[in-house]
Amino acid sequence: MTQLAPRTGEPPGASLAVSTTGLTKRFGDRTVVDGVGLAIPMGSVCGFVGPNGAGKTTTLRMLLGLIRPTAGGGEILGGSLADPASYLHKVGALIESPAFYPQLSGRDNLKALARLGQVPASAIEPALERTGMTARAGDKYRSYSLGMKQRLGIAAALLPDPRLLILDEPTNGLDPAGIVEMRGLIRSFADDGITVLVSSHLISEIEQVCDHVVMIRGGRLVHQGPVAGLAAGQRPDIEVAPEHAADLTQLTQVLEAAGLSVTASTASTAGPAGGVAVVSACDVSAAELNRLAASHGITLRQISERTHSLEDVFFRLTGTEVAMSPGQEMGAIR
Repeated sequence: MTQLAPRTGEPPGASLAVSTTGLTKRFGDRTVVDGVGLAIPMGSVCGFVGPNGAGKTTTLRMLLGLIRPTAGGGEILGGSLADPASYLHKVGALIESPAFYPQLSGRDNLKALARLGQVPASAIEPALERTGMTARAGDKYRSYSLGMKQRLGIAAALLPDPRLLILDEPTNGLDPAGIVEMRGLIRSFADDGITVLVSSHLISEIEQVCDHVVMIRGGRLVHQGPVAGLAAGQRPDIEVAPEHAADLTQLTQVLEAAGLSVTASTASTAGPAGGVAVVSACDVSAAELNRLAASHGITLRQISERTHSLEDVFFRLTGTEVAMSPGQEMGAIR
């Protein structure tokens, strides 16, 4: 796999909510985060993804001042990473499972958190209303569904009126209706100018809700930049199918002899079922492929473009060899 240089995707001088340089964390001899330089635009919804053990959670903990970097530094909302108190009052976070008292109501839990965080009690009702929890705020926390617990956790993160909201797996365990509601809620924060950093193991969720993406692997930054430009910047694959299935082996050999990277498949994303040769990252035109096949006596019944989803690009950039079928949860990506 060709190693792509990490990109910020932002022009010089862009306003950044999070900016780090050489961010590194070691535990003994083990380097968990290795020289990560983040550039997250102000007001964006940024997805944060990486394979299991990539260093994602460790990075978030450093941003929140929960652990100290071994090396490197940066700024968050204009405050120094070396001095978390300079910016944490402007940050809200939902990391892992929110900790609430089961026997207290949702409203009373927020009251307790407000007192601990020295946040005015007047912030509680707007947070409940924003997350759609007002009607159930008087019920005990232990009676809440998973989706309601997630929304209450976000309400708690909204108490300090944050300019940066960090959400760890906010759609985890939600049913389809809950996921759609959560997407709309997250987008509404960005519409109000709040920068949202969302970690997720569902690439489809990143495509649906985020406009910026950060990918890490093995503790190192693989890519960051606008979501829209990521898949668009990848050359499409081309599906080429012979009229007669028996010609598939010969067609594959002809294309490989021409220097193209080809895989044979029995499945196709378009056209009738049958043998298909997939030409990877193809920069050869359909007409050229057609002439090449015809010159060897092979008639084609299909030439179609297979554009890359963000999931496809993720697997290419992170070096993961086997992708799951569309619609599956990617449990290895955490």
